[in-house]
Amino acid sequence: MQYTIHPIVMGSKVFDKGMMTYQHDYGQSYTIPIYCWYIEGGDKKILIDTGEMQPIKSEDRERAIGGPIHTFEEGLAKYGLVPADIDIIIHTHLHNDHCENDYKCENAEIYVHEKELEHIHNPNPLDFRYLEDYIEDVEENGQLRLISASEQEIVPGIRVLHTPAHTEGGLSVFIETAKGTVAITGFCIIDENLNPPTEIRAQEMEVIPPGTCINPAESYEIMLKVKSMADMVIALHEPMYASMDSIG
Repeated sequence: MQYTIHPIVMGSKVFDKGMMTYQHDYGQSYTIPIYCWYIEGGDKKILIDTGEMQPIKSEDRERAIGGPIHTFEEGLAKYGLVPADIDIIIHTHLHNDHCENDYKCENAEIYVHEKELEHIHNPNPLDFRYLEDYIEDVEENGQLRLISASEQEIVPGIRVLHTPAHTEGGLSVFIETAKGTVAITGFCIIDENLNPPTEIRAQEMEVIPPGTCINPAESYEIMLKVKSMADMVIALHEPMYASMDSIG
């Protein structure tokens, strides 16, 4: 089975670039897109993450990321879909900007690592991005499918790998496409994390860990593992995909 990946911007953030690039480029303002990824192919309508409920839509932000920002409904409508059409949601993690529209997808099975459910219900005060309000409805409806294994196939041609770099329950998603295996990272980075500039490589660093991570050294190794397992790796918040209709 081969799939096509459609990146849809459903939110954005403006913050310090160091939030993406660990120990590098602090003090630089940077705008990231927040994506919902529609995975086309097969007999299931599949999303990876669901973005923000009320995204800020401004010319400045769209210019910064190089593409339009949509509401959830607008983004799905591009592909002739409404929230009730979605069969499967796979979560990279449960920080609020990745799951705010889950409740609209009343017919979806929602795959998430069990550690994410633990943290969203009992977050550490340092991690304010877990807000259980966004998953209470789907949890009460019995829509959650908890993953505890280190690796699991969701449907033929799509599998997840437990990659606890940015959060303890992070899941990277591996998708078979016409261009080979494409991985969408389960940790919040930009392409520069995966392909550092010359001055960083000169320090013998092959990758830059996420700006917010559980353990920098372990995150470094996790990133190398994901890169070794895929023909192409999509950084979860890389702006270049905001202008693309499809990947793979």
